[in-house]
Amino acid sequence: MQSATFLLDFMRGNPVFTLFTVLGFGYLLGRIRIGPIALGPVAGALIVSLLLGQYGFKMNEGAQSVGFALFIFAVGYQAGPRFFEVLMTQGLQYLLLAVFVAAVGVGVAVACGKVLELPFGGTAGLLAGAMTTTPTLAAAQEAVRSGLVALPQGISSDVALSTIASSYAITYVVGLLGIIAAVRLLPLLLRIDLAAEAANMEQSEQKPGGGQLQARAYRVTRPDICALTVAQVRARLWDALAVVRLMRDGAWLTLSDDDHLRLGDEIHAYGDSDFFRGVTEAFGEEIPVSAEIDLSSSFTHVVIARRDAVGKRLRDLNLARGYGLFVNEVRRDGVPLPLSGQLRLQRSDVLSVMGPKSALPELATILGPVESGVAETDMSTFAFGIALGALIGVLAFTVKGIPIGLGMAGGLLASGILVGWLNATRPTFGRFPEAARWIFMEFGLMLFIVGVGLQAGEQIVEVFLQAGPGLVVSSVLVVSLPLLLGYAFGRKVLRLPPVLLMGALTGAMTSAPAMSLVNREANSSIPALGYTGTYAFANVLLTLAGTIIMFI
Repeated sequence: MQSATFLLDFMRGNPVFTLFTVLGFGYLLGRIRIGPIALGPVAGALIVSLLLGQYGFKMNEGAQSVGFALFIFAVGYQAGPRFFEVLMTQGLQYLLLAVFVAAVGVGVAVACGKVLELPFGGTAGLLAGAMTTTPTLAAAQEAVRSGLVALPQGISSDVALSTIASSYAITYVVGLLGIIAAVRLLPLLLRIDLAAEAANMEQSEQKPGGGQLQARAYRVTRPDICALTVAQVRARLWDALAVVRLMRDGAWLTLSDDDHLRLGDEIHAYGDSDFFRGVTEAFGEEIPVSAEIDLSSSFTHVVIARRDAVGKRLRDLNLARGYGLFVNEVRRDGVPLPLSGQLRLQRSDVLSVMGPKSALPELATILGPVESGVAETDMSTFAFGIALGALIGVLAFTVKGIPIGLGMAGGLLASGILVGWLNATRPTFGRFPEAARWIFMEFGLMLFIVGVGLQAGEQIVEVFLQAGPGLVVSSVLVVSLPLLLGYAFGRKVLRLPPVLLMGALTGAMTSAPAMSLVNREANSSIPALGYTGTYAFANVLLTLAGTIIMFI
């Protein structure tokens, strides 16, 4: 007993040790898997901080506000490039789906809150927890702290903040597991074969690569292959993304589409392993790869920013045939996309490219900035961007005694969107590399979540005894109804294909674990296209919803 008291006293006197110990155990706990799904670091840190909150631990409000600012600004920055590209391709469809899902979620949460007669702030916590969207929680709490929303008589800000946090903590795990269960059961109930749907899309849009990078070489020994033109050989055997070179009589040649192969020609290529299926039988004999085909010679990341590249199909960039460069991966908002020549690129997509070092400088002129080796963040723009967001957040005007404004969350979000968009159009401004953005967003989020857990710890038992069962049932409704109605809206009104729609629904619910499950069920990364389509919009909409719901 004395040792436990000593440990608690030591932790209270050493806040840095306590904070990072909670984060460490939170990440360890987040690795625990329930079936194929891990709890995740947010749930892990929330559980650990809830336990400490029982012993009266609190986080410094300034530290929690810094975490909040880092997280919300980074969310806005990530959404910025996509937010202003709404009308490109299917962007409007995904925006409408995100709006519909958010509106249904808010409506169901408000209805449940009134039926259960939840205390002030409980409805906001229900919405944030059930939809596992921390930006909603952050915005709702900031509306209380900043005085943007008037508190009911007899309710202090501490009580309101604790109620929001407690409702969120009770419903978060239910929401996390509920979203996963819903996306698992929905295809079964509707008799949708996600794997077959994905395979059909891949076949119609050209099969995406899914294997490892390989270099292979072949000697032409079959006369029938020589009867085909080079264009016919490419169409039949290789995707436009594979880099193919031809050696004839010891010299490298460049053949036009109308030329023919000859017996004895050597075909040297590198690309995804899926590109080489059936090639050995087609040409005749596999031979050692030329020493000039060096897969480790150069590798870099390039960000799509040039106007001429945005909206183009990956194959139309002509990187393989024109520059000898192979695209190994395409990431959008940190999510890997199916590698297909038909993939249309969007602003701020990140391409992993390999090939001759001499060709890499061309990428900056045709695609956008090359990030390999770049570690610096534009800290002045980053700092002033957060300061601008904070300034926008405090600006408000009064209508009939009611303050109208974006609030701190809306201000930081708007500033982040603006800086992110400016960086996408002018890459030299506001540079914020993906790795740096991830650590700022992740650390800010976890700092905020620990503060929420400690804050909820003292009151969570009381809130659960008062409305716990009702909150659990309500969170199931807040999860299931937006998904069910969103699917009907996506199919009947927006006409989205089922496999893309399932991914888009997980993005509208901002649930990366659910998206991973849909990818696994589809045996494809095609659902990730739908996820990235709604995710940026959903983060913005649900952040604003956190402020709005406090007024309802």
